[in-house]
Amino acid sequence: MADRFFPNDMPDFVQETPVKESAVGSSEVPKDSLTRLLHLPYKTLSEGLKKEALDLKETIVKETWGGRGKRVSDYTLYTGALGTALLLFKAYQVTKNQNDLARCSEIIRACRSASQGSGRVTFICGEAGVCALGAVVAKHAGDEQLCDQYLTQFKEIKLPKNLPNELLYGRAGFLWACSFLNKNIGKDTISTARMRSVVDDIIKSGRQLAKGRCPLMYEWHGKKYWGAAHGLAGIMYVLMDMDLKPDELEDVKGTLCYMIKNRFPSGNYPSSEGSDSDRLVHWCHGAPGVALTLVKAAEVFGSKEFLQVAIDAGEVVWNRGLLKRVGICHGISGNTNVFLSLYRLTGNLKFLYRAKAFACFLHDKAQILISEGIMHGGDHPYSLFEGIGGMAYLFLDMNEPSEARFPAYEL
Repeated sequence: MADRFFPNDMPDFVQETPVKESAVGSSEVPKDSLTRLLHLPYKTLSEGLKKEALDLKETIVKETWGGRGKRVSDYTLYTGALGTALLLFKAYQVTKNQNDLARCSEIIRACRSASQGSGRVTFICGEAGVCALGAVVAKHAGDEQLCDQYLTQFKEIKLPKNLPNELLYGRAGFLWACSFLNKNIGKDTISTARMRSVVDDIIKSGRQLAKGRCPLMYEWHGKKYWGAAHGLAGIMYVLMDMDLKPDELEDVKGTLCYMIKNRFPSGNYPSSEGSDSDRLVHWCHGAPGVALTLVKAAEVFGSKEFLQVAIDAGEVVWNRGLLKRVGICHGISGNTNVFLSLYRLTGNLKFLYRAKAFACFLHDKAQILISEGIMHGGDHPYSLFEGIGGMAYLFLDMNEPSEARFPAYEL
């Protein structure tokens, strides 16, 4: 199991001590580069992370857009060009560089052409993501006509009757796109009635499959997954942003309690119902994705129990979350978001330090370890969810940690 992650030898806490130029070489200065980074004041470190992120952004744009002749084969946010667009939008939000906003809009237009007729309807892997991000970017660019065009196209998306319920390809992924628009364009941009019909289908499906085992249960490709990408954690997260009836809200709460009750003794969570394999510590499967959902539950239900189990899941991530992968779906970049989420909820500087520590590990070692073949750079090495695109996004998020959100998951 340990071959999946690097041992976390970093101290539980390091006091920030600005290192003066004159002190370099003295016995007081830590000799290894990672420890030196951990000692840096947060503002100094975040500026360095931002600089690296902006450099990475240019490489990513070149490899996924400019170097491909501005043609799109994979339009998705997960592994494709829309992920580059979201990274550019994040960079624009941090720096206000209008050039990034313009390039972002250009990529989205190309993604729109590539996505039409795909039959996929979610934010992360479908047309809904292209239209929703397109509308929000157009609004920021002051192009109301283009914004309205994307919104019209979004509202014309039809959900197939046999659609699964999960986040990446299913109903929850469509609902997330609706919430994204309502948050970033305005309340009721997507009507409650439109969303309600989808919620009804999710609740009905979950109750039918649960059969008394727990309030709600779902399948994807024949497996009852628990994680954020394809299972309970992701679906519950999205449902908590919906206008639920009291009995539906109780079903969400009861489902989360069922997961907590049946977690592994280690504090980690099974990847699927009945699995006894305590291996995966990813956003997609395992404690990291569940932790983000439990942070949301602590906010929604005001429950100290959910807060404590979210913190417990964070301990799993601290101990086993330095994965030998770089991405946000199943890598260190995504796992870092657990600590940012816990920091946002609690204000506890311990969690900000832990986010800083994981980010420092990436900043110090990721590129070298990938080049040496020790760390997996992703099957799509420049992508948002698998590759260094996710690391660049994280580094930009570290600039304002209280505003950080796991992309396409936390709102």
